[in-house]
Amino acid sequence: MFVNIRTVEKDMNITKDNTIEEIVAKYPETMMVFMKHGLHCVGCHVAAFESIEQGAEAHGINVDALVADLNKVVSSKKSS
Repeated sequence: MFVNIRTVEKDMNITKDNTIEEIVAKYPETMMVFMKHGLHCVGCHVAAFESIEQGAEAHGINVDALVADLNKVVSSKKSS
């Protein structure tokens, strides 16, 4: 079976289960979204294993709004 990697990547959405580090590493432009929402620990060692949901909950951030904004930034990059 042959899989088009670009199609798979294009369809990938960020979820609250992704770690902060994996998202920032793959999409550096999301760092500003995390900062805007008050999640300033994107460079912290905890970001390597903490999910977006865990980080948002620890800082009193609306995880659904954060994930939606992250996906907006990523989707606008993919469509350009």
